[in-house]
Amino acid sequence: MLIGILSDTHNRSEATQTAIQLLQGRGVTFFLHCGDVGSPRILDCFAGLPAGFVWGNCDFDRSTLERYAGRLDIRCHGPFGDLTLDGKRVALIHGDDARLKQRLLSGQQYDYFCQGHTHVHQDARVGRTRIINPGALHRANPKTVALLDTAADSVEFLIVA
Repeated sequence: MLIGILSDTHNRSEATQTAIQLLQGRGVTFFLHCGDVGSPRILDCFAGLPAGFVWGNCDFDRSTLERYAGRLDIRCHGPFGDLTLDGKRVALIHGDDARLKQRLLSGQQYDYFCQGHTHVHQDARVGRTRIINPGALHRANPKTVALLDTAADSVEFLIVA
């Protein structure tokens, strides 16, 4: 399964749309957003696509975002998502809650741990868990997203121009 991972879009809909098209061109079939969506305009970019997201520390109008996501059939996981995709267990958080992050990583229950917040892409391992931070589409140089291939257990960072 090919999963596109984005984060920290901060209402940058043009960059988000470009990133989604780039990921779709690479065969992505599911999208995860690690928070700091910004506004319903970003959710519009995911309309009609299988996608889910979590809250970021800059997602202030959460009730509006959650209602709007529901209308678009985009799954809002709140502050933490626990998903199973292609038989792999995936944790989805923003990354600003250090205690939650530590608890989840210490438990070693996840194959993949997707987070944002730092605006810097990362691919690392803690025990059996692969930590993936896709980077950001706002206040990042370069702007990046991640492409996760669960079958090959590979991660590739794509630059969004």
